[in-house]
Amino acid sequence: MTEAVLIQSMELVATRVGDPVPLIYERLFAANPELRELFMLDTDDAVKGNMLAQLIECLMDLAGDRHFAKGLIQTEVINHNNLGVPPEVFASFVETVVQTFREVLGSEWTEEFEAAWAALAQEFEALLETETA
Repeated sequence: MTEAVLIQSMELVATRVGDPVPLIYERLFAANPELRELFMLDTDDAVKGNMLAQLIECLMDLAGDRHFAKGLIQTEVINHNNLGVPPEVFASFVETVVQTFREVLGSEWTEEFEAAWAALAQEFEALLETETA
């Protein structure tokens, strides 16, 4: 059920703004200006888009069958640590996605969307904490 709610919210976002990547990263960089320099060569947003797609796949797996989310989080924490990106940025990235979707949908953002995304963000953060402890 949660997967269907998440998909519904993402489909609505896509119908409103098309590609949400620019909006999400604008918000992320506003909150974490130090991250912008890591994307200096990403002039066409391909890397940002790939990172968002990978996060969405991870979150959908976490909401569903959990085949790879834990391993992906472990790997990406290590990869990003090597770039100087601390693990807490991962949780803030998820929250940035949720905030952006909430803002894009405005009055169409339902309590069901809020509950599903909040539960997923909390679960992601808890898993992140166990992987970085």
